[in-house]
Amino acid sequence: MLRSILIPERYQSRLNRLETAVAIQKTKSYFKTGFEKALRLIEVSSPVMVKEGTGINDNLNGTERTVSFDVMDMKEGRVEIVQSLAKWKRSALAQYGFTNGEGLYTDMKAVRRDENMDNLHSIYVDQWDWEKVICDDMRTLGTLEHEVVGTSRSYK
Repeated sequence: MLRSILIPERYQSRLNRLETAVAIQKTKSYFKTGFEKALRLIEVSSPVMVKEGTGINDNLNGTERTVSFDVMDMKEGRVEIVQSLAKWKRSALAQYGFTNGEGLYTDMKAVRRDENMDNLHSIYVDQWDWEKVICDDMRTLGTLEHEVVGTSRSYK
């Protein structure tokens, strides 16, 4: 089913392309510093593709079609372009040996071929993602509010 890109009728960017690129990089730099300082997170590179069938590529709501292809030097299977890192982040916390109160963040690059495109959404996804190790008794709304809301207030 072919859909058209939805852009509001009177939408006009306030920045030109170069100004937009500079603003994005400055924002990323600001968040990187904030993540590391306020949330005790370390930047870790995330995969762009994963081996098909490993269960690492989160298929979001189960209806999206992945972008996959074979690799010349891989005899078995295919690889998929990442759509979500939800499962990968939890696995990475264990693989890197993070302990309680520590965590990681990554600048995820993904392709979501079934995304509804508009002035805010694209099939190409470039988003920050983070995960932190917490003990079972800390899995509360209060912890979430402290980590996210409380930290954002102290970082201003």
